Order: sequence, then C-alpha cells, then structure tokens
Amino acid sequence: MHIHILGICGTFMGGIAQIATSLGHRVTGSDAGVYPPMSTQLEAAGIELMEGWDAAHLQPAPDVVVVGNALSRGNPAVEYMLDQGLPYTSGPQWLAEHVLQGRWVLAVAGTHGKTTTASMLAWILQHGGLEPGFLIGGVPRNFGQSARLGDMPFFVVEADEYDTAFFDKRSKFVHYHPRTLVMNNLEFDHADIFDDLAQIQRQFHHLVRTVPASGLIVSPQDDGNLDEVLDMGCWTPVEYFSAQGEGTWRADNLAADGSAFDVICEDQKAGRLRWNLTGMHNVNNALSAIAAARHAGVPVGVSINALELFENVKRRMELRGSVGDIRVYDDFAHHPTAIETTLAGLRAQVGDGRILAVLEPRSNTMRMGIHADALPASLAAADEVLLFSPTSLDWDARAVMAPLGDKCRVLDSTEEIVSLLGRGARQGDTILVMSNGGFENIHERILQALEQAA
Repeated sequence: MHIHILGICGTFMGGIAQIATSLGHRVTGSDAGVYPPMSTQLEAAGIELMEGWDAAHLQPAPDVVVVGNALSRGNPAVEYMLDQGLPYTSGPQWLAEHVLQGRWVLAVAGTHGKTTTASMLAWILQHGGLEPGFLIGGVPRNFGQSARLGDMPFFVVEADEYDTAFFDKRSKFVHYHPRTLVMNNLEFDHADIFDDLAQIQRQFHHLVRTVPASGLIVSPQDDGNLDEVLDMGCWTPVEYFSAQGEGTWRADNLAADGSAFDVICEDQKAGRLRWNLTGMHNVNNALSAIAAARHAGVPVGVSINALELFENVKRRMELRGSVGDIRVYDDFAHHPTAIETTLAGLRAQVGDGRILAVLEPRSNTMRMGIHADALPASLAAADEVLLFSPTSLDWDARAVMAPLGDKCRVLDSTEEIVSLLGRGARQGDTILVMSNGGFENIHERILQALEQAA
C-alpha cells in the first residue's frame, strides 16, 4: 500500500511514517519544513520527503492520505485531496486501525510529563523483556527513535489531548482505547482549541470511558481537576500516586533534588531508586510509570532497575554543552507549571549557584497570553530571566514581567540574548533555555558566544 502523509515531519506523524514502513508499506510525505532531525530519521528509513504542499505530491494518487492536525482547509494539498475524492484518514485513526487493534495499549495522558513518562514506561517494558512498540512525542535516548512497531502485545503511546485533524475535532487520545491509562495531571492549556478547562475535562472523560473494567487507570492523589473527571463516571480500577502524600504509590526518604527515593507500594517499601533525573515532577512520573508497568506484569524491582538506567528524553533538561564551569541546558517547558517545576528541580540541584533562565513564549496558549499573569511567579527561582518577546505576542511582555523588577529583561531578538549571556555569564552559572520550538538554534549560539568570551 502507498501511504502519503501530509505534515510528515512532526514528531507524531514522523512516528506514524516509521511504523507504516515497518509494516511493509511504501511511505511518502510532504511538509512545509523538511529539516533534521526528523528528516534525517525518515530518509534513513527510505521515506521520500517533499517540500511544501504542491498537489503534484499526490500524483499518482496514493492508496490513502494520512493528514496531520496542522493541516487545514485552504491548504493546496488538502483541497486537491478533497476535490479528487482521495481516501484519507488521520494519524491517530490510522494508528488505531492498523497498529493498536488487538494490542495491550498503555497510554500516557496529561498536561505535563507525557513524553518523559511514556519514555520511562517503554524503557521499563523493554528492560523487562517485553519488547514494546511505542509512539512518543520526543526521542527517548534509550531507544534513539521516537517510534517503533515492536512485538505483540504491548504498545506505549503518548496520548495527546490536542485535536485529531481538521475533519475530526476529538482529542487524539480517544482513538487509542488503552487497557492501561496514566493520567499525570490536568490544567488548562491549548487555548487555541479549548475555551475552558471543562472542555478539556470532557475529552479526558471520553478517554476514561474507553478503558475496560479489567484495565487500570493511574492518577495523581492530589489533582482536583482529574478527580472531577473521574467523578463524571469511572468503570475501571484506579491506583493513585503521590511523591509526597498518600496513595497506592508514593515516595519516601526523598533526596532534596529528587535524585533518590524509596518506592512505596501499598505501604510496603519495594526498593530504592537512585537515578540521574531530578525534580518532584520526575518522581511523580516515575511512580506512575512503575504502576503502569506492574499492571503489564513487570515486577516493581525490575522497574526500579530500569529507571536507574533511564536516560532522559532529548530536550528535557538536556545538557547541550559546557564552557568551563558554565552549563547550558535545553528544556521543553512552555507552561507556567512546567517552568516552575523545572526551575525547582534545577535549584535543588545547583543550590546557591546562579540560574540564568531564557524563555521563549512560543506555544499558541502562551502567545495568546492565557497564562501571562502566572509567568512572573513561575520564574521566581531564577536569578536572572531573559524573556524573548517576538512581535507575534498578543500581550505586553514588559508590563507582565514587571513584578520581577531588574532581574528580568525583555528582549526582541535572540541576538541580544546571546550577546548578553556571552558577556554576562560567570563561572558556576547554569543557563536554562526553555522553549517548545527550535528557538533559532539559540543553544549552540550561546555556547559559541561563551567560547569566544572565555
């Protein structure tokens, strides 16, 4: 079968392409931005990539067009597809129909931590000898790829609440029908498609409705928004987790930075985890992944051993380089809660060392200013803040960030940010860059500026 994917260079759709190739299909694809690392992964898999949205990319006609959710009416390829009556589907629906049928699906949902937790879970299953398939919105370093078909029956999927396609406005995750569901947390996000939190909660409840009574839901002990979802109706056993509270799963004897803790299951110590990650958010991620893996048959001790060998996902507190004693980290944080927890974990790690935080408010929700009022408090743990303010922001960044006073600078260009850090960073400093995009390759440019200043 010839499958053509519109929007192939997104992490999710690129994963679909790799899995389809593994199934023996001929896969081609189009995207507006064909560039590494996804283009390199796809080309290595023998997938032909085409730049732009020319209707000629769909000639001769493929057997099916898989349409990414970034595509909309008015796009030349979409209009040609519809005019010619070509068969088409969405990425989540294709995955559900051609890969997930008959498999034990372990889905990881939530506003924050989906990619990291799904990567932990896939690695635990791998370490336990289960050879899972997976599709994750990032590149787990233990695997070096974002997706694979795997062996039956287990499949781990990052379960995104974003909409499916221009013709299917349900959340992606309603297609996956998991047997094991992790819901890490829930806050208001994606203001470009949801009007309020209640709309997101309704989608989460659609997901809850699909989990069988013989399945398992793993949920945090202290998340009122998810409690309200479960209160709408739940037909599946629930195990609760909490890094510092009550629940079936909890942590004890925590190191201050979260780098070591006892795993407590049903009030019994199951073992002590010492690993390379930090932050209370990652302690919670670990507990939820261990719980989900136990449901699939992996003993807790095996899960702990696996996580001691876990390498964090690219762009999740990824050390991009050091110049002398100045370290530059890259993190995907783009929501006030994620920013605050990331900084808290880094503060516990560096102690009194200076943290220079660089933030690009790039997501649609951030650009719209939905969380703008919460930004100053989320950045309070940093010693200095450099906020990138592109012309596309719908809010006055200087006015919003005024509560931080002199420790925050709002800058209109990445050149200014790089220059300031090159001149102002001192030995012992930690530079934390936070963005959910490429941010004009600012990480490497900062490292080059530091080298020149050394």
